Amino acid sequence: MCGIFGYCSFLQEKDRKTICEILCNGLARQEYRGYDSAGIGIDGDKPGEMMFFKEVGKVAGLRKKIAEADINTSKTFLSQVSIAHTRWATHGPPSVVNCHPLKSDPKADFTVVHNGIVTNAAALRLVLQKRGFSFESETDTEAVAILTKYIYDSQPGKRMNFPELVKTVLKELEGSFAFVFKSSHYPNEVVTARRGSPLLIGVKTEKKLKVDFVDVEFATEGENKSIDALAPTSPGGLLAPPTSNTNLLRTQSRAFMSEDGMPQPIEFFVASDAAAIIEHTKRVLYLEDDDIAHIAEGELHIHRLRRTDGPQVASQRTIETLEIELAEIMKGKFDHFMQKEIYEQPESVVNTMRGRVNFDANAITLGGLRAYLPIIRRGRRIVFCACGTSYHSAIATRAIFEELTEIPVSVELASDFLDRRTPIFRDDVCVFVSQSGETADTILAMRYCLERGALCVGVVNTVGSTMSRETHCGVHINAGPEIGVASTKAYTSQYIALLMIALQLSEDRISLTARRNQIIEGLHALPGQIKKVLEGDKGLQELATGVLANQRSLLLMGRGYQYATCLEGALKIKEISYMHSEGILAGELKHGPLALIDENMPVIIIMTRDSFYPKVQSAFSQITARKAQPIVVCNEDDEGIPQGVKTIRVPKTVDCLQGLLNIIPMQLLSYHLAVRNGFDVDFPRNLAKSVTTE
Repeated sequence: MCGIFGYCSFLQEKDRKTICEILCNGLARQEYRGYDSAGIGIDGDKPGEMMFFKEVGKVAGLRKKIAEADINTSKTFLSQVSIAHTRWATHGPPSVVNCHPLKSDPKADFTVVHNGIVTNAAALRLVLQKRGFSFESETDTEAVAILTKYIYDSQPGKRMNFPELVKTVLKELEGSFAFVFKSSHYPNEVVTARRGSPLLIGVKTEKKLKVDFVDVEFATEGENKSIDALAPTSPGGLLAPPTSNTNLLRTQSRAFMSEDGMPQPIEFFVASDAAAIIEHTKRVLYLEDDDIAHIAEGELHIHRLRRTDGPQVASQRTIETLEIELAEIMKGKFDHFMQKEIYEQPESVVNTMRGRVNFDANAITLGGLRAYLPIIRRGRRIVFCACGTSYHSAIATRAIFEELTEIPVSVELASDFLDRRTPIFRDDVCVFVSQSGETADTILAMRYCLERGALCVGVVNTVGSTMSRETHCGVHINAGPEIGVASTKAYTSQYIALLMIALQLSEDRISLTARRNQIIEGLHALPGQIKKVLEGDKGLQELATGVLANQRSLLLMGRGYQYATCLEGALKIKEISYMHSEGILAGELKHGPLALIDENMPVIIIMTRDSFYPKVQSAFSQITARKAQPIVVCNEDDEGIPQGVKTIRVPKTVDCLQGLLNIIPMQLLSYHLAVRNGFDVDFPRNLAKSVTTE
């Protein structure tokens, strides 16, 4: 969804041109999240003044607008705060007026950027209009900016500090959000807050940080002091550890000072995603739900909104070191991020298995699950919950879970799961699958299951994400950064991660040893087989520009393990090439879909050899009898395919792994269809990479 970026520098001289470049680069690194307009807000020439640059379309257009503006780009600032945003329209169409940052009044006393949806914005707007405030945009965010000004102006005799003011505002809001607030009343200060939408802060200093954590300041009744007696103390910390008084009240958080105790030059970067920060620093701090971070005079303080319905929170936020490299989020020799990520799959599947699969001993070790394996094995049922591509990876592995564990398995779409208020019990094991770990519907489903006492397992790619923190245990898929919206690497890595969970759960069953060893041997050969599939890219490009060119619809059909391949392939073709496509279970052909088949309907049928091969052959006969001319996905050595039929040949592997090889031609096909039609592969219309709203 929307991308937030904020830049705060202290005792670090920067000119306006550099500041604008940092902001635009920060937005460009988050373009994959999906957006339709972009804007920045920077300090003006006079104290308290702000300049805004907004543009509908891409960040490149915003850069051009800034370059053409008549401003003094050489003006320098010793300390400054600037904010930027890419907007994905929810309230009001894409327009310069609706573009963030949004201000509270013409003088921009308060300026806000926001990711998420404020569900009570209409009611707030009505109340504020009755009090004489006027709105210029259709957004929910403007109501927040004006509400902040209203609260500030209503207490002239008792001026609150900036975090107190923001805390008062947040208590009036409903919905999910990540905010960054800037104000002319609090120069060179910035306040950020999150509930439901991701937000992290990067810290950059010339000297090494003296501490690697920040204390959370919990306000006592009527006071803004921190009760932190139970927190572990650090001998190297700036504050002396308490000796005898265990109920010590702390009023100051960790300040990033130098060894001599003097303030040091420091830069803070606030972003929705680590990709926006990695070129500046690898030292980041992830905010949790209801955290309020306050940056002022080179210090970072974290406060809590003090909501009573949330889980117990830690009293510190650790400053972590990012593992990703800048090169990993660049396109390199490829034309698009999606193409790059398709071709990275031989490496990404190895990364998912690295350190977890011992091919010599035929053993699986998932450290994040080890302590919980007995509980999972005793579970009454396993419930998978996910959305989109993650949902398809769960469907793909459902059969092998049932075979290896003999535990009933259900797969739920997170939004439908919540709508039905599905009964969940304490002896259920609920597995939540998400690439970003921030998918709103899946997070809400997870919290629903946590409340009901079920064991919650997370399968996510993003370390430090909401889901990875709030589940009881889980597995990181280690697919590396995903920039393209298509989630190609995520599907194959999630598939393998889920398969490894099933393998580890069955390790106590001697009767399944041969089957388990067969699958592990298949995993060993997988990276080489994926490379072989990628070598057939040219043939797929010819299909996209030949047989499938100018088609308006496409049916994909398969059976057993390949039903998930059909669903995922159809989704890729839909979201990237905008062609209507549908994944059909071949066994359901006679129950309706057969009516669509004629000589004009393009069909892809997946007929790789497994126990369902004779049944898929029957489906093939039925559609060819109705003059269909299907494209057949089959194994390299399959000589049973009739002459003259167009085929996509893939290597043969174990039945439960075949879907990993079969999906890659579908990914490449969707890519080439989109490129042929001139569509923006990495930024498909109306879609976002990280869906942080319901």
